[in-house]
Amino acid sequence: MPHHHDEGCGHGSDEGCAYDAMPNDNLYAYIDRPNVVALNADHQGSVVIKAWNNRLDESEYLESDSDDQLIIRIPFTGSVRLRSLLIKSGPLNQTPEKIALFANQPSLDFDDVADKTPTQEFEIAQSRDVGEYSLKTAKFSNVSSLTLYCPASQGADATKIYYVGFLGHWSERKDNPVITVYETQANLADHEKIQGMDGTFSAPQH
Repeated sequence: MPHHHDEGCGHGSDEGCAYDAMPNDNLYAYIDRPNVVALNADHQGSVVIKAWNNRLDESEYLESDSDDQLIIRIPFTGSVRLRSLLIKSGPLNQTPEKIALFANQPSLDFDDVADKTPTQEFEIAQSRDVGEYSLKTAKFSNVSSLTLYCPASQGADATKIYYVGFLGHWSERKDNPVITVYETQANLADHEKIQGMDGTFSAPQH
């Protein structure tokens, strides 16, 4: 079951209501927001990537277009280790029936999603709060992009999402460097002998 977080959560409430202040491991700053893509949606995908203080704002949202399926592709600016998905959706039957997560499949679309096995998936509870869904960190330990797939709503013609966020750890993406070794001085013993280049110098004969 998910935990829920809203503005009314206090320190004396249950363990699910924990975050009045932004969690230290919130990854909002490390999402490549201009390149978030939503498929079958009425707005750009980045509208649901909101700062922590705006997570309950319902003036901007993403709604599926031609039917109730929705895909959101979310790239990160580095390598992340994810521990939780945060989501606010709905209301009521506009809530996704479930969400399937696909790590490091940035080009996933509706044509091939049925043939892929999700990295993890959840059933989504109806709520006006932000739900937190714990991830299997071993499966999300080196993530450069995450694709969310909502196959259906809970009975409505369209699926609606207000907020998507993540908790985890970010690190700079390390590309393998190309190492080139240059010889500062040729060592003839390390090379095949070339005719006329035996390392000796002969003075011209008179």
